[in-house]
Amino acid sequence: MEKVTRYRQIVQQILQPYGEQKPAYGNIEVEKIFDKEHDHYQIVHVGWEGQEWVHSCIIHIDIKDEKIWLQWNGTEDDIAANLVAAGVPKEDIVLGFQSPFMRQFTDYAVS
Repeated sequence: MEKVTRYRQIVQQILQPYGEQKPAYGNIEVEKIFDKEHDHYQIVHVGWEGQEWVHSCIIHIDIKDEKIWLQWNGTEDDIAANLVAAGVPKEDIVLGFQSPFMRQFTDYAVS
């Protein structure tokens, strides 16, 4: 449990700067979703770009089974490098298309 507590702190610290950045396009807001009860963390872009509604997840992290799961969305390499630099062993980082949290919503999952 101590390992998970440490991972929670590291993940929240690493995500802080991403949650403070304003996207350079459209009328977009950054929304942080930190569901600490389920160890589920997201940074989402929400708003309008011209006439189109934008709702895109730029970071999706889950902590399950004493591992940190990064959903495959283009930020995972940078986030993984930051996690390793913060002391998380590479073997505890799982790069996967679908995180354990999202698996409850579908039968299709890849890790």
